Amino acid sequence: MKGKLILSVLIVCFFAIARVEAKMPPRIEDSAAEPVKYVGSLQTDRHFYDGALRHAAGAHLYQAFRANRTHPSEGGLVGWTYNHQPFIAYWNGKFYLHYLSNLIEEHDPPGRTMLATSRDGCTWSNPKVLFPKYPLPEIKRGRVHIPEGTWSVMHQRMGFYAAPNGRLLALGFYSYCAHPRTSPNAGNGLGRVVREIYSDGSLSPIFFIRYNRHAGFNEHNTRYPFYKTSKDKGFLQACEALLADKLITLQWWEEDRAKDGFYVIDPGDVKNAFPFHANMTTFRGAGKALCFYHRPDGVVVALWKNQWSALSADEGQSWTGITKNATLNTCGAKVWGQRTEDDRYALVYNHSATRGNRYPLVVMTGSDGREFDNMLCLHGEVPPQRYQGIHRSRGPQYVRGIVEGNGDPPGNHLWNTYSVNKEDIWVSRLHVPIAGTVDEHVNEDFEKAQSEADLELWNLYVPKWAPISIVADPEKPGNRCLELRDEEPYDHAIAERIFPQSRIVTVGFRIMLSELPQGRVLEFEVVGHRGARPMRLRFDRRWLYMDRKLMSIDPVPVTTGKWYEIRLRLDCDLQNYDLAVDSGPVHKAVAFAEKVDSLERLVFRTGPYRGDVRALIVDSEPRPSGLYTEDLPGADEKLPASVFLIDDVKTE
Repeated sequence: MKGKLILSVLIVCFFAIARVEAKMPPRIEDSAAEPVKYVGSLQTDRHFYDGALRHAAGAHLYQAFRANRTHPSEGGLVGWTYNHQPFIAYWNGKFYLHYLSNLIEEHDPPGRTMLATSRDGCTWSNPKVLFPKYPLPEIKRGRVHIPEGTWSVMHQRMGFYAAPNGRLLALGFYSYCAHPRTSPNAGNGLGRVVREIYSDGSLSPIFFIRYNRHAGFNEHNTRYPFYKTSKDKGFLQACEALLADKLITLQWWEEDRAKDGFYVIDPGDVKNAFPFHANMTTFRGAGKALCFYHRPDGVVVALWKNQWSALSADEGQSWTGITKNATLNTCGAKVWGQRTEDDRYALVYNHSATRGNRYPLVVMTGSDGREFDNMLCLHGEVPPQRYQGIHRSRGPQYVRGIVEGNGDPPGNHLWNTYSVNKEDIWVSRLHVPIAGTVDEHVNEDFEKAQSEADLELWNLYVPKWAPISIVADPEKPGNRCLELRDEEPYDHAIAERIFPQSRIVTVGFRIMLSELPQGRVLEFEVVGHRGARPMRLRFDRRWLYMDRKLMSIDPVPVTTGKWYEIRLRLDCDLQNYDLAVDSGPVHKAVAFAEKVDSLERLVFRTGPYRGDVRALIVDSEPRPSGLYTEDLPGADEKLPASVFLIDDVKTE
């Protein structure tokens, strides 16, 4: 008994010492002037979509929904091509994703909210309507006249609430816009709606949980009943718990803007903030798109758009003054922060070199919830925007993660969701601990992988029509290999693998051009830590080229349906590389296309490189965004498939 007591005391002392030694943020009084700081020196390069940053190792990027006007996966005769502002939760062993959807463009009716689900976060169901389009009553307000029956638009900064009693609620907000250059989040909408998502996937009726009474909307002039009329006691308890949570419901303020005492602060009433009005752009104003997390000392950090931030020591009952995080180069899009599985912290947002363009999507990490460093690219691919529409900024944007209390998926990952080009919805799964380098060389034969999700340290970019998977070798029974399949007219699949930073490296892999229509390619590159591209192998259906910026290197004949063994030796001291195919030397001392001091990333890509930003938008997209483009032809139809098999990838 005495020994057990001594052991218990030692254990308590150990954890007490660990807490003391863990890095704690400055006191709330000392950090209130700038609650969050980027303390690194690295900045993004506006000339590249990935910012010329190191890539975060183990980032799997999945397209959860691909917009399609003529063949809509969500059903219906016409696909809705504006899709934006997603939210994600994990509940009862399943991921839930909902997002705004308009027929053509932002702030232009009709609008609705869609719901998709996934068991693994990688493969997503076809979306279904969560909150349908809503016919408005006649609205007369100043010079604004909305005829009765006009469809609403939706705009919500909160998606899900996993209630203490185990119920899962989905939230939305119905509003209106007189034209696309007016805002639905100006306190003028109808109110916030709620419905329950049941464990079998079915949905409860829709209720209003809070009306915009100050704007003239209530039980008598809206189409859904007030939540208190529900006969479901568990649903009522969940709603009451949500309404009582001042931290969670502060996310509602932006569309609501009521002064009835429901909100403990007015986050838009900030000294030196641009005064809000219904026609302003999203780049300005305070109090927009709240995200929050808890520091190690229990203090809540609130992050809004446009660098605004505050702290709370009492779970949102009171706040320090709202001030700017001047070191975060935000661009009018959302910021996400959270504690990660390793008890560190991550910030995810568009750290924009121009403060206008919404790329790249970066992740940076820290230990105390206040100071962040190690900026890495999480998502740096920006495909062409297929469908034209006003306010449709390019890039991965409006990022959100799993809000505290809304579930904890298995595994050590950071999960995020965001839109790309305001038309497609993506989900990212990032390996934790978050890092941009690895310690061991690559030795991957894919035998232990049941699916691509098992490739923890690979970086995968996976459009719906360009999937990546683990498949059986068509020639060798029992052997597994990586398949890159591409039927996408305006995007491509990418499989990357980081290896230890090296001045001299030998790279080997096997490749089969399983199916390769004329005019389609697979490109392979070995690149530097800031994206320098000294070489490229380009496989088409007849030739293997190695002539980036060169014309004098003879190509190697290749054919489809045959395995080829590729071996490269790259030397940064000599600034050249050797190539061998099927163990025989092909070319020696091929000059690098650009100078590079070291190498650290393998890239397999089912299409040409497109990482450099065109001159028209390098300093910022023309405003208003979306009005300098037009719909791209053929965006709704698949191409004939190109299929590539890769195996036995090694570096040394």
